[in-house]
Amino acid sequence: MSDPEASGDQDQAVAWPRTPYHAPILDAAGAEFGTTESLLGDEAADIFHGLAVKLREGGRLAEVAADQVSRITLSAVHTSIDPAQVALLPDYQEERWFHLGWGGLFRKRPEWEDH
Repeated sequence: MSDPEASGDQDQAVAWPRTPYHAPILDAAGAEFGTTESLLGDEAADIFHGLAVKLREGGRLAEVAADQVSRITLSAVHTSIDPAQVALLPDYQEERWFHLGWGGLFRKRPEWEDH
């Protein structure tokens, strides 16, 4: 199996822990509406909850739930979010990711590198 980074295939799907830092986030129509800022999940348990995303319009930090993420590649995150719904995404609330109430800490900020 070849390495997508080495082969230059930036559109090959990757697992959520390999989400690129500051990757473009695309709506259902393929338009960029923001960039990745943080992964929300537990890498050790392989549980993906979503992404903290910096929106292009206004620079607000919003949450994109895992069930809205259609595909992650080395070049972008594709979502099922309708373009008209982008402005309605909930604000990212860091404090709610520290403890979910049933024993789990489900917040992950991997050591991303700028490329």
